[in-house]
Amino acid sequence: MTNPLQEQGGNRLEHYPVTFFAIVMGMAGLTLALHAAELAFGLGGTVSTVAYGATMFIALLIAMGYVAKALQYPQAVVAEWKHPVRLAFFPAISISLLLLATATLPRSAQLAEALWLIGAASHGVLTIAVVSGWIGARAFQTGHLSPAWFIPAVGNVIVPIAGVPLGYVELSWYFMSVGLIFWIVLMTLVMNRLIFHDPLPGRLQPTLVILIAPPAVAFVAWVRLYGEVDAFARILLNGAYLFALIVAMQLPRIVKLPFALSFWALSFPFAAVTIASFNFAANAASPVHKLIGSGLLVVLLVIIVGLVFRTLRAIRDGEICQPE
Repeated sequence: MTNPLQEQGGNRLEHYPVTFFAIVMGMAGLTLALHAAELAFGLGGTVSTVAYGATMFIALLIAMGYVAKALQYPQAVVAEWKHPVRLAFFPAISISLLLLATATLPRSAQLAEALWLIGAASHGVLTIAVVSGWIGARAFQTGHLSPAWFIPAVGNVIVPIAGVPLGYVELSWYFMSVGLIFWIVLMTLVMNRLIFHDPLPGRLQPTLVILIAPPAVAFVAWVRLYGEVDAFARILLNGAYLFALIVAMQLPRIVKLPFALSFWALSFPFAAVTIASFNFAANAASPVHKLIGSGLLVVLLVIIVGLVFRTLRAIRDGEICQPE
């Protein structure tokens, strides 16, 4: 199996971006959202199983491409790591592993545990490395800050979703604590940047949707850890709904922008709030939240179909993997 982008020449491979892993996050989120819908409506697992197979295939393809880049152009990977914006996307690799582990859990506990252990360990290391880079000797400007900065630190809240059923409860509490603490810190910084400084550049505009993900994922993780929907869980879910409404006001403008891989940032947050809605409906016997989850799932499917179409068209037209 070869990566189609790799076949188009080494020069293209050299510019193969780490942001490709946002596609894996989006597809894994779709798989989990479909599974949540199947459970909510008592359906079989056929649709989510097909999505799971497609996600694993895409994840393997993208991983092969980035490994090939790392082997042939290690200096390009180092340059990405030193890039003030792309640095935040490296933990998308470990988050992809954690999401794949969560999607694998109903199908193979052993494979899920292996993926989870690798994902949790690598995300723990990447969190320390990225945060250390932020506060180290490098100089970051306000313009470098975007909601994508949630990925390294706040992404820790994903760990308990599969970690708790796998039996790693205390370790899951550690990751949950780290994620919630950094969510508070980074939310303050990001809102300051969005309100009082220049608007985000066009390519980073889609990352605004990432604002939805932290409270939505934290809700699911909190319910896994705490065992029930309590007051704090309700605050998290309603916070996710608030950001979803805010983002909805920005979407008409965002979708008109020229396509970039950063547009895949639209997918996982909508998947997260969809899953959270179905989760609340199941735990609180709320038909209203079941309806909300259904509506969000339709939106998510439209987003994924649009992203797949635009990505394939961009690959065909040679617009992907170009130097910036």
